[in-house]
Amino acid sequence: MQKTELEKMVAGELYDAGDAELVAGRSKARKLFTQYNAASYDDKDTKRAILKELLGGFKNAIDIQSPFYCDYGFNIFAGDNLFLNFNCIILDCARVTLGDNVFMAPNVQLYTAYHPVIAAERIKGPEYAAPITIGNNVWLGGGVIVCPGVTIGDNTTIGAGSVVKKDIPANVVAVGNPCKVIKEL
Repeated sequence: MQKTELEKMVAGELYDAGDAELVAGRSKARKLFTQYNAASYDDKDTKRAILKELLGGFKNAIDIQSPFYCDYGFNIFAGDNLFLNFNCIILDCARVTLGDNVFMAPNVQLYTAYHPVIAAERIKGPEYAAPITIGNNVWLGGGVIVCPGVTIGDNTTIGAGSVVKKDIPANVVAVGNPCKVIKEL
C-alpha cells in the first residue's frame, strides 16, 4: 500500500506539500491560530481550548503570547510550563518536542521543513521534514532559529540571534551563526 503524503511527511520522506490533505491541515491550523491570536489576553479559557484543538499535546501550564504561527499544530508536543513570547513561528511538518520549562523569547523560529538543494528538484515543489527536540529547562533567546533535525539538550541556553544548525548538548550556553558552545554549565 502506498503511503499518503501526510505519512511521508511525518516519516521524513520526500512529500508533496500541495497534497489536498496537507493543504486542509494547514488551513485548519491557520483558522485556529487566527482565533487564538484574536482572543483577548485575559481570556485564558478560550485560549487554552484553542490550543487543545490546535496542538498535538501539552501537559499543564502553557503561555503562548500572540501572535503565534505554525504549519499544522498537531505535530507540536509540549511539556509543562511552556512560555513562547511574541511572534514565535513553528513549522511543524515533522514532530516538535518541547520539554518542561522551555522558554522562548520573541521572534524564535523552529523549522522542521526543508527543501532539496538541487534547484531542478526544488522547483518541482517537494519537501522534506526532520524533527526538532528541545529538552527540559531550555531558554532560546530572541530571534533564535532552530533548523530541521536539531536536538537541544536539557538546561541549555541559546543566545539571541543564534542559528542552530547542529545538535547542542545539555548544560551549556551556545551562541552564534552557526551556533556553537561557548560555556559549559
